[in-house]
Amino acid sequence: MNIARLMASTPLHVAAGFIAMGSWAIFANSGHGLRAMLAAGLVQGLVSGTLTLGLKRSVDWMRPRMARGLGYCVPPLLAICGSAILLVSAHWLSGTPEIARTIAVPLGVSLLYILAYNILRQNHTWSKSDKKEPNG
Repeated sequence: MNIARLMASTPLHVAAGFIAMGSWAIFANSGHGLRAMLAAGLVQGLVSGTLTLGLKRSVDWMRPRMARGLGYCVPPLLAICGSAILLVSAHWLSGTPEIARTIAVPLGVSLLYILAYNILRQNHTWSKSDKKEPNG
């Protein structure tokens, strides 16, 4: 398997999100005992894995339905608002002691990821359509 194919692997992205953000949640809740740490890590890992799939798909669905200017910012912002609601709800329901600390890093990383992804995809889409001008 070559590196480009590996980097495009959805299971790899989901696993990396689970491990990285689940580990952050364990650290963020380290002052509340092993049970709270592990529960927060598991919840965050599962939510991060799910968000990895959902963010990209939701933005890909919204982007072509909006004008170019709105397409840059509205899809990622709507996706991040949905992510924030999901993260807060999941951690609140599971009893995570440090919800704000737990979701700060995953939400920030998700926002940067989805903004960058959307801008790159938006530019790619528009550069393709600019090349398809009719022959004069």
